Amino acid sequence: MEYLLLIASDETDQPHPGSPGFDDWMGAWMAYNQQLVDGGHFVAGASLQPTATATTVRKTAGAGQIVDGPFAETKEQIGGFYVISAADLDEALRLAEGLPIPKGSVEVRPLAVRPDA
Repeated sequence: MEYLLLIASDETDQPHPGSPGFDDWMGAWMAYNQQLVDGGHFVAGASLQPTATATTVRKTAGAGQIVDGPFAETKEQIGGFYVISAADLDEALRLAEGLPIPKGSVEVRPLAVRPDA
């Protein structure tokens, strides 16, 4: 079964390229990626640009409105995602717990339908 791991954390807590600690931070993510690949769990994944680059299409009564910025005011921002393959929810949760975020949340949700799967 495939699951979405939706990663939310405070984007201001993350080091930027060239800053102290960035290489160690990125190394933890590369190790996690490799763990997913080696275990046959990796399907897809990506990090996202900062929320300042976001544009939202908000639908109201069938009409679309384009709004600059993220969809909601929150303390945590969606920073990336993985689509993983796991035997069951317990395994998906175990893999989500291994994400190298010091604080934040990971929403784990089974995929309902993926036409190309």
